[in-house]
Amino acid sequence: MNVIALTRPALLKHSELALGMHRLRRRVFRDRLDWKVSVSDGLEIDQYDALTPTCLLGVDRRDVVGCVRLLPTTGPNILADTFPVLLDGRAAPKNVTIWESSRFCVDTQNVAATAENGLKEATSLWFAAMIEWGKQNDLQAIATVTDLRMERILRRAGWHLDRLGEPRQVGAKTVAGLLPVTDDALRAIRAAGKILGLAIDAPSSMALAAASSLQQ
Repeated sequence: MNVIALTRPALLKHSELALGMHRLRRRVFRDRLDWKVSVSDGLEIDQYDALTPTCLLGVDRRDVVGCVRLLPTTGPNILADTFPVLLDGRAAPKNVTIWESSRFCVDTQNVAATAENGLKEATSLWFAAMIEWGKQNDLQAIATVTDLRMERILRRAGWHLDRLGEPRQVGAKTVAGLLPVTDDALRAIRAAGKILGLAIDAPSSMALAAASSLQQ
């Protein structure tokens, strides 16, 4: 499996990867988790996809088997504009060194390997890729909205969420917080997931070349 980073213009260029991502999101968020999300022609798409996201995609044998969307907190984002109630009256993060992650999912049917700590190896790989991408872009933290189950998964992987408010019932019990983009966090995740080497190709040109080869 290859983890690649694609900006919105690159996603528009590599349409098969974009369609694979949106199909995966529909399978996970609507079909499996029963979230009330917007689905059209079998694709889960929301208003934040039209902004300036960077998406980390996991591609295995030409199939998108995982994804996470990253958005700058200096513009519209889910925490500030959809779930401000999770902030307990505080201002939402708005800083060039903090981006927001959303729509994190892994195709667990096609990614079977499990590490000793009980996590899917792909899950730890994704967490490592998020930190690596954050470090490449000089981030200090990644903001996220997540349920308590995922917060426990993050903790088990060695990535501890700094809560921005108390959990609230938003469908599932949900909390907002900041995930540190640090060497210590990356080392902990790599150790927990037994990850050797980089999780993501560092230069964007390499990522785009990988995406292009998948569509030939």
